[in-house]
Amino acid sequence: MLHLRLVVPAPKADAVVSTLLDDARVTDVVRLPGAALRPAGDLVTCDVTREAASDLLGWLRREGLFEDGSVTVSDISASPSVNAREVERAAPGAPDDAIVWDAVVDNAYGEVRGSWSFYAFLTLAVTIAAVAVVTDSSILVVGAMVVGPEFAAVAALAVGLVALRRRLVVASARLLVQGFVVAIALTLVLALLARAAGWVELGDVTGPRPLTGFIWRPDLWSAVVAVLAGCAGVLSQTGGRTNALVGVFISVTTVPAAGDFALSLALGATDQLSGSAAQLGINLAGMVLAGVATLVVQRLAWHLVVRRRRALSSGGSTPHTPR
Repeated sequence: MLHLRLVVPAPKADAVVSTLLDDARVTDVVRLPGAALRPAGDLVTCDVTREAASDLLGWLRREGLFEDGSVTVSDISASPSVNAREVERAAPGAPDDAIVWDAVVDNAYGEVRGSWSFYAFLTLAVTIAAVAVVTDSSILVVGAMVVGPEFAAVAALAVGLVALRRRLVVASARLLVQGFVVAIALTLVLALLARAAGWVELGDVTGPRPLTGFIWRPDLWSAVVAVLAGCAGVLSQTGGRTNALVGVFISVTTVPAAGDFALSLALGATDQLSGSAAQLGINLAGMVLAGVATLVVQRLAWHLVVRRRRALSSGGSTPHTPR
């Protein structure tokens, strides 16, 4: 279930409340006339099944509530009442299969604002990856993957491509490029300082590295893992299962490749630069393409579920869908 908090201009309040009450997939409808001050209007709250959220939000958008009023969507961790279960039965499909597209797009815009913490975490992750290369430590590689925040921007890029949001595509692509450029540049400076201090030398990069050599040697499986990780990451975000993102972070070799590239550049290991760059590019491209494909399949599958449910219910009563 999702909770909606609406600020509805007074002239539209009756129509909005009537529509909510007529929809079998909506419950806990509350109206407080004139309670909202900025923007001014009636405060209306309700709980809606995740499967019905996109229908309802689309109707609210067409009614101009996104411009004239206010719409806030939040998750409900639990709703154990009998009433809530009855409302859930009125909606087609499973909640995890439904994409609340407005929420996905809004979250994507929020992820590509380019905060200082994004650059800080990405730089720390790339630096940890560089240390992992020097020490040939697989544990540090995993740590660097987990610290890296880049998947949110990758997912936002996929969302922008599917939703045809040019501004989102440009912002996410710019953040990814700028983020890795800054992280690699700062790690390069630190690696040069470490080299000057005698902490690292060329042999640390070019010597045998049984645990981390895969970072600069991309192969077919690099692309396969990137695609699978991209699918899993997008599914976790659209389905509200963000705990699965940790597994995605551990799967992809973007941050380790960037760390290897910076260290190789600092130590003059030019033979490894192309491999590290290719590993980084393969993982980013694979995740974006997989994310786009996953979102497209999810949307098509959900449309089929809704169409099938309506066809099966055509002989009897059907849940009200806002027009």
